[in-house]
Amino acid sequence: MALALVVGNMIGSGVYLLPATLAPLGMNALAGWAVTIIGAMALAWVFARLSAKIPKAGGPYAYVAAAFGPGAGFAVAWSYWVSVWTGNAAIAVAAISALSSPLVFLRQPALAAGAALVLVWALVWVNVRGVALAGHVQVVTAIAKLVPLALVMLLGAWYLLPAAHVTAIAPLAVPLSGGLIAQAAALTFWGFLGVEAATVPADKVIDPERTVPRATMLGTAFTGVVYFSIAATLLYFVPSQTLAQSPAPIADFLGRSFGPLAAGGMALFAAVSALGTLNGMTLLQGEMPLAMARGKVFPAWFAHETPQGTPARAHVLSGILLSVVMLLNYSGSTASLFAAVMEISLAAAMLAYFASALAALKLVRGERTVVVAAAVAAGYVAWMVWGLGLRADAWGLALLAAGVPIYWSMRGAARTKVMQGAGG
Repeated sequence: MALALVVGNMIGSGVYLLPATLAPLGMNALAGWAVTIIGAMALAWVFARLSAKIPKAGGPYAYVAAAFGPGAGFAVAWSYWVSVWTGNAAIAVAAISALSSPLVFLRQPALAAGAALVLVWALVWVNVRGVALAGHVQVVTAIAKLVPLALVMLLGAWYLLPAAHVTAIAPLAVPLSGGLIAQAAALTFWGFLGVEAATVPADKVIDPERTVPRATMLGTAFTGVVYFSIAATLLYFVPSQTLAQSPAPIADFLGRSFGPLAAGGMALFAAVSALGTLNGMTLLQGEMPLAMARGKVFPAWFAHETPQGTPARAHVLSGILLSVVMLLNYSGSTASLFAAVMEISLAAAMLAYFASALAALKLVRGERTVVVAAAVAAGYVAWMVWGLGLRADAWGLALLAAGVPIYWSMRGAARTKVMQGAGG
């Protein structure tokens, strides 16, 4: 289940929509994927070693708080939580966008918004019911989403054989440049959000010192192979202009080979893939406020758990915030909404990854491989911040600043209790 959580959270909407977003970048896109895979593996090793040393719930929050104190821990937890529920809005949109191919009535904005909200709240209910149920859903969807991706990879390999009589298409002739590769790397990391997924509910994992690191490393390596293979296949066998304009690149690729029925089936698989990611990220959007409340940097109200051991209040609040973001931004174009919310979510997540790399440098000093991985990860994250651009980074800073009043109110409440205790 931990491995399914990692793979399921990462292989979701990105593999289905990013090829179209990256098509205008030509070979810079593949270079961006390669850099991102290296950066993601470095981050995976950082989280693997941190989780083995500190097998506590909260993931990035727990590690940064242990290394740099509650203030830094709060900043990381807040930004990470914001990135999760804003990202979930994009994932829900992606799921409905995929379904709109066979179910054309979902192309109406009002119906699409309603369907996305139904999907969001159905998975909130699943996660409130218990981690075990959410884990079973994650295993099923993780397996289901890999079937069509394996078909694309096999078809791409077949096309490379002389007997296939299929001519590869040269990618768009765009010169390689550091700026475009950085842009591609920043966008492709959307596909690796969730690399730390198994570390967040570590208190609910059996033998977390072994299970969490293994799931993190194996899941990230497997995901990297899948992503690069899919990206290369589409880039070399679909014209760049066609790829850039496609709302469902993988579905269109299979449709060209096997007909419209295959394209429709692929769209359903794409929706299942996004569903699995949304399920796993919904788990995280409830667990993070719980960990923050237990660390006394978030109101104690969020620390309440149901008899099933789930943070229902945190799930409900996250679902409400997600719904508000979706309704305020929903327009006639699901593609533009997906891109905008995706960039905001990425910008909000950067602090958690950068600070986790720095925490590894402080907490795991004796391991040379960890020091190297943490340095690579920190440099990669800083490069991504540049690649995302000013607009997304400004949104990330604004959302981070929104948590400052909550932190200071919690600090004030803590000081009041101390003073009252001293006076008593």
